[in-house]
Amino acid sequence: MPSTLPIADPAPRDGLLPSHSAAASAGADFGVYLHVPFCRVRCGYCDFNTYTATELRGARQADYAEQAATEVRFASDVLERSGVPARQAATVFFGGGTPTLLPSTDLGLMLRSVRDTFGLADGAEVTTEANPDSVDARYLDELAAAGFTRLSFGMQSAVPHVLRTLERTHDPERVPQVVRWAKDAGLQVSLDLIYGTPGESLADWAASVDAALECEPDHLSAYALIVEDGTKLARQIRKGELSQPDDDLQADMYELVDDRLAAAGFRWYEVSNWARDEAHRSRHNLAYWLGQDWWGVGPGAHSHVGGVRWWNVKHPAAYAQRVLAGESPAAGRETLDAATRQFEDILLRVRIRDGLPASSLSAAGRSAVAGLIADGLVDAKAALRGSVELTRTGRLLADAVVRRLVA
Repeated sequence: MPSTLPIADPAPRDGLLPSHSAAASAGADFGVYLHVPFCRVRCGYCDFNTYTATELRGARQADYAEQAATEVRFASDVLERSGVPARQAATVFFGGGTPTLLPSTDLGLMLRSVRDTFGLADGAEVTTEANPDSVDARYLDELAAAGFTRLSFGMQSAVPHVLRTLERTHDPERVPQVVRWAKDAGLQVSLDLIYGTPGESLADWAASVDAALECEPDHLSAYALIVEDGTKLARQIRKGELSQPDDDLQADMYELVDDRLAAAGFRWYEVSNWARDEAHRSRHNLAYWLGQDWWGVGPGAHSHVGGVRWWNVKHPAAYAQRVLAGESPAAGRETLDAATRQFEDILLRVRIRDGLPASSLSAAGRSAVAGLIADGLVDAKAALRGSVELTRTGRLLADAVVRRLVA
């Protein structure tokens, strides 16, 4: 969740959605994202909307769970008054920040507000992100008892000098321990890795991938480090204190993780995500890539319902003021026209293994597929079935593929 919000139309204080949203939501799954914007320290590469204790300026972490629960109830009222069909939450995702900086009872309160307000669909996926040093066995047992089904740990690397460059505070030796605790609690486990950190070698990356696999997670994400403007990392690179990530090395790192995960029985299902089987895919993130509906709760959180997208005010104090006044915390919103929705559908769906139906492309886009096959970026057999599916080289150049499909 980037810290800079888009510029768009003003959002109404009552939060009501336009009349066409109700029809556009028909048949779409519904999810809830809860943003917990607190971190113990700010990592130098991070551009997310997060706040350390000294940056809260009038907001209090202890008050946050009830504020979020208030927005959940507000969301239900808005959707009902907007005529959007009532749906149970198929997925719930707690992101941040570090959600597990809050007591487990606070996360349980927020989840209970979703359950009591919307209901949870049978087999609902309920995930929270966590840092390895922010939980213990008892905390994880309490999350499982509250109804959580899945933990996503920010491992990032197993190599101490890489973690130091990223300004991650956990001991890499703690990761296997917290994974074991989570599994003992009956939770599915995902590990997040980052590759391409300045000073990270291919051997360093291989060591991190191997260490992650030794933990036997159910799911693994591997993201190329992106240097975001305004971050400490960007300033360090600009001053020459650290080197710019190398594109060719990052490509080698991607191929390495893809090979090793495939050998361990994982299948990629999105460019940066692998799972042991279909049951362990992140259904919440798949809902984003497939353009489903979700309500984002919390400062800076983004939502999408029935072709309307909006985002909340950024600072926790401003957020609390709006929510406690019974007003929408949205800072702005936009209604997606047909062209924008088609572009975003191509942009997102081409990244998943299941592919993009060729029938959803324009005539020019369908004509471009032959050239993409010739260049080794799109799978020829899948194209004969009417599906645009990326080869591994295509995954490395996914943005270029999208540009050709929408040209």
